[in-house]
Amino acid sequence: MSVNGRQREVVLEPRVTLLDALRERLGLTGTKKGCDRGECGACTVLVDGERVKSCLTLAVMRRGAEITTVEGLARGDELHPVQEAFIRHDAFQCGACTPGQIMSAVACIDEGHAGSEAEIREWMSGNLCRCAAYQNIVAAVADAAREVRR
Repeated sequence: MSVNGRQREVVLEPRVTLLDALRERLGLTGTKKGCDRGECGACTVLVDGERVKSCLTLAVMRRGAEITTVEGLARGDELHPVQEAFIRHDAFQCGACTPGQIMSAVACIDEGHAGSEAEIREWMSGNLCRCAAYQNIVAAVADAAREVRR
């Protein structure tokens, strides 16, 4: 599979989740293990451009796929517009959900679901924040969407 634009070969047992392959085998610990049941969204990554909860998919099922994790968004020292917006809007507190929120926000914008606050809330609803920073997250997504559209 390709991870963050780099071909990676990993020998895994068939039962290893994509989340565990990324974190434990490839050392990409930005993707967080929250509930490990697909309920919180902390493990969200992009697979061929679509958001996927990596704790619910087996790594072998993603053979040949293009995987993007939060580590793969920035281009060198230049942050992705969503990352910049999250900082600008203080859209995180403890940080446990932040990588998944950011990845889901990137997909939300790319899918064209950032037209209003209500739409952003609906399409980001699969990502939970225990600190309840939702207002700031929505503001960050809306801001990043405007930036991306320029």
